[in-house]
Amino acid sequence: MLEHNTPRAFHVMTKPIGPICNLDCEYCFYLDKEKLYPKTRSFRMTDEVLENYVRQYIEAQQVNEITFAWQGGEPTLMGVDFFRRAVEYQQKYRRTGTNIQNTFQTNATLIDDEWASFLKRNKFLVGVSIDGPPELHDKYRYDKRGRPSSHDVLRGLEVLQKHRVDYNILCVLNRHNADYPLELYRYFKKIGAEFIQFIPAVEHFTGTQVSERSVQAKQYGKFLCAVFDEWVVNDIGKIFVQIFDIALEAWVGYNPSLCIFSETCGDAMAIEHNGDLYSCDHFVFPGYHLGNVADTPIEDMVDSPFQRKFGTDKRDTLPQYCRDCEVRFVCNGGCPKDRFIKTPSGEDGLNYLCDGYKMFFNHIDEPMKLMAAALQAGKPADSIIPLMLEKKRGAVSSSRVPAGTTQKVGRNSPCPCGSGRKYKQCCLGKNA
Repeated sequence: MLEHNTPRAFHVMTKPIGPICNLDCEYCFYLDKEKLYPKTRSFRMTDEVLENYVRQYIEAQQVNEITFAWQGGEPTLMGVDFFRRAVEYQQKYRRTGTNIQNTFQTNATLIDDEWASFLKRNKFLVGVSIDGPPELHDKYRYDKRGRPSSHDVLRGLEVLQKHRVDYNILCVLNRHNADYPLELYRYFKKIGAEFIQFIPAVEHFTGTQVSERSVQAKQYGKFLCAVFDEWVVNDIGKIFVQIFDIALEAWVGYNPSLCIFSETCGDAMAIEHNGDLYSCDHFVFPGYHLGNVADTPIEDMVDSPFQRKFGTDKRDTLPQYCRDCEVRFVCNGGCPKDRFIKTPSGEDGLNYLCDGYKMFFNHIDEPMKLMAAALQAGKPADSIIPLMLEKKRGAVSSSRVPAGTTQKVGRNSPCPCGSGRKYKQCCLGKNA
């Protein structure tokens, strides 16, 4: 959330082709968004909208690190030339001293040498959607004709790897693949991934009803615990799992930088193909429509009372059960979109994934304190691996965990994310 006297910095997920995709994944919540524009025949962002949006987005940011996030649907359907123009506009309106970055989320099925060459040359960070090895990925991810998509996804990933494009893996956890935590984690390591995001699929209908594809709360918690137990003795500083990095931020004393775990939100919006701006990618509904960049300056929409209240409501509507919770400092109630069950005392607004979050965050408390203590001492986070290996063999008791290790990491200390860089040169900026 933006605070008084804090330079304005916000994030917009850009959907230049709206919800249109070449795949037909069962749990995709984007495809339904076509109903927002029933008279629209083409969901392609026009050049006029693109230039106006790029100019306004850059002008509205009061920081020198600006990131454009391109998503969909499937953004590769726009073609490479669209993104060449986007980069040209970014350079046209870039302020002196400003660093502009691009992220790009794709199913990778249409990636070829031309795409990979462009993405590499322009330093795009590419997120590739893979739900595990083919037998798990293909359970819900298939094309418009119902055919498995894993072969085409892996072919596209190999092209990205051949061109040495920076990429991470985005894995949606559903009720099927979440039963195979180590199989998924080891598979991603096997195919060369170093950065992994595990995103829980929660398809909410009426009341507390979710789809049969949705991951269950305790299933999600067990999955994260199993992956963490493997990671903490083998891969700290080598494999970066988003939720582990975000958790470590909290244990060293910072407000988690990922919006779902931050105390407040409202600084991560979504823009549709026609320039319509919405409060959040998970709230692309008429009631959360902030306006259109053709009619209202983007900075006015970002700073609007409605959007500011949307962000503070995340904190202000927490039930007492969450306020009293021992892991609130890292969870903060999770994403508002998932707060649709009741607390044990009957309060509304508890996160559907609460049992999983509590299980996981309590499970990692000891090693997180150890990593925080290591960082405070100027040591890298992976220096705890020998101790964790001993503990795994039953040689170390929990009494050796130091108390009071949630102090903030110093600017010149190793970064909590395990990158090996100093904190001030790595993640400090995003926590400011």
